Amino acid sequence: MTGLYYEDFEVGETIAHGKRRTISESDNQRFCDMTMNQQPLHLDADFASDTDFGERVVNGLYTMSLAVGLTIPDTTEGTIVANLSYDNVEHPSPVYHGDTVRVQSTVTDKRETSDGARGVVTMGVEVFVVDRDGEGGADGETLVCSFERTVLALKEEQ
Repeated sequence: MTGLYYEDFEVGETIAHGKRRTISESDNQRFCDMTMNQQPLHLDADFASDTDFGERVVNGLYTMSLAVGLTIPDTTEGTIVANLSYDNVEHPSPVYHGDTVRVQSTVTDKRETSDGARGVVTMGVEVFVVDRDGEGGADGETLVCSFERTVLALKEEQ
């Protein structure tokens, strides 16, 4: 198992997840098809060309789901009981086909369950598009999604 047990999480620690992913048109199309979300802003190039974005944007729920997936090996792979909540979701900038995203998680809180057998861990997750043609901050990255993820984690010593 590569995930972290409750005891391994340190409040204030930021985990820069090594895996990145370039999002393709096909990724976005399949996600919209699977979830039956036929929003033309995601799927219809002609429609999207007349919006403020000027082109199709990637479904925000796909961006968030992908972000969670990219965090799993470094956080909860094989050490989770359940995801408890996703809170304070924001999408400050769009994601476009061809954008590459990276993710980082910061542990913001942790506490044992009332019976002491497990632990609840909350992480702030941030998703960045890397180097989008000079846009973004000094590091060339643009924040495209952020949220809090709260998990019920196994304890290593029970």
